[in-house]
Amino acid sequence: MTPAEALDSHRRMLAESGSGTVTVRRYAGKGAARAVAAEADALARVAMYKPEQVVGAVVQGDRKAIVINDPAAAVPSGKVSLASLLPLSKHTDALVIGGAEVSIEGVDDQTRRIQGVLIALEIQVRG
Repeated sequence: MTPAEALDSHRRMLAESGSGTVTVRRYAGKGAARAVAAEADALARVAMYKPEQVVGAVVQGDRKAIVINDPAAAVPSGKVSLASLLPLSKHTDALVIGGAEVSIEGVDDQTRRIQGVLIALEIQVRG
């Protein structure tokens, strides 16, 4: 499978599952000086972890977001592309799902790579 085929497959999967858009929010500064530095919108599927997946660092209530890194996605005014925010970090980034901000607990940017091209991120979120 080529990277383009994998990206098309992910787009179809998310369209069929009724997924929506999430916002990746990058912060700068600390404490009272902490402010939103940039935001990127991306198509994503968010689901609860299965009971057998609640092990190690994954706790009950955590969710997994599969977020597409789509170079062809439109970038709304005032936002940046997801690729420009990579790599994501639990210390500077958050995800906004359905208007609610959640913390990023872990980012897997290897599982959904095809021939070295990042197709999608698997992000563990809490909150």
